[in-house]
Amino acid sequence: MFNLLSLSWRNIWRHRSRSLMTVGAVALAVFFTLFYLSFLGAMENGIYNNLTASVGHLQVRVEGYREKREFRDLLIPNAAGVEAQLAQKTQAARVIALEVPALIAGETRSRGALLLGDQRPPEMRARFIQQHLVEGALPAVGDLEGIALGQALAKALKLRLGDPVYVYAPGTLGRGAAAYRLVGLLRFPDPAVEARSAYLSLAAAQELAAPGSATRIELHFPFTRYTQDAQLGPIQAQLAQQLGPGLRLESWKEASPAIAQIFDLLTPLVLIFAALFFGLAGLLVLNTIYLSLLERTRELGVIVALGAGPAQVTRMVVLESLLLCSSGALVGGGLGLLSIAALSGGFSLEALYGEVGGVFGLPETIYLSLRAWDIPITLGFALATGLLAAWWPARVAASLEPVEAMRFTA
Repeated sequence: MFNLLSLSWRNIWRHRSRSLMTVGAVALAVFFTLFYLSFLGAMENGIYNNLTASVGHLQVRVEGYREKREFRDLLIPNAAGVEAQLAQKTQAARVIALEVPALIAGETRSRGALLLGDQRPPEMRARFIQQHLVEGALPAVGDLEGIALGQALAKALKLRLGDPVYVYAPGTLGRGAAAYRLVGLLRFPDPAVEARSAYLSLAAAQELAAPGSATRIELHFPFTRYTQDAQLGPIQAQLAQQLGPGLRLESWKEASPAIAQIFDLLTPLVLIFAALFFGLAGLLVLNTIYLSLLERTRELGVIVALGAGPAQVTRMVVLESLLLCSSGALVGGGLGLLSIAALSGGFSLEALYGEVGGVFGLPETIYLSLRAWDIPITLGFALATGLLAAWWPARVAASLEPVEAMRFTA
């Protein structure tokens, strides 16, 4: 076997420039595949974290809430009791939220808006403030007088910090109308969201529209990678049994089916691109192996005449192809891993997609990283390329007749 390996290695370097070009093509295919797979993983994790931070990994909602139109039909009664019941079964961070369609007015202007009152753990509140608060403060827990508005909404209403803000929520179960003081301005990546967002404390929102109730209860688990999402299924099934009648526990995928479809398409898309890269590299490998066979036809005839069988000739040709591909995989893999390690500290794509990225939940900073199966997938592509590219030349070489081969002239 060692002699065959040594002979194959010598054969592929007989035409050095052609072999180097082939090795380079395989190396590029390996490099781009590793880089794309790591980029895909980083985008998946970034979008996953942005989305679950805003809607939670799991949500408690009223059964059939998408078909309900009346505000009172969307309410989860005794929200604190439901939250306490969930707290006994899971250590996930919990957010109680009450969304209220309302009319927000200043002294001279008014706009329709979606008013949100929520109660979230201190660390999540601090993260929300860091990401969205641009001026002033977020209404404190239990604050019944302060309100924060989206920057665009405050501008449309000609309001400044400290100005009175009037809120009307007709058809609700609380006071239905109240006056607040503008204490904070918020910024969101999506301008449409910023133009219709208003924030109260949960207590203030419940007093205004639905005492003791909420429209959703979010559960946030310490998952930072999309691959960890597979753990949600059993947890969801277990927690759903604890809910009372009329309530439903749905995952972020069920709450945002369009985003979930994008996740399902990302991996097949990258694998298709990888197949194209290796397909082009495989054509170069095929060309190199076949030209090498033509140049060595008489030599192969002598080898067959000396007793080498079709299986031995086939193994030699396949081994040459695999050596070319493995050399390229070694070079491309090394460069790819070094590049990924250099960029694993994070780099920003904001200059590329600007504010549009925030609208679609794209992460501001990309941290390249490889998943457990990324390297085996890439090596599998390189191995398959070597085998497929060698298949036809190996058949040609194995069928050579010694006398005809030794008479062959190119």
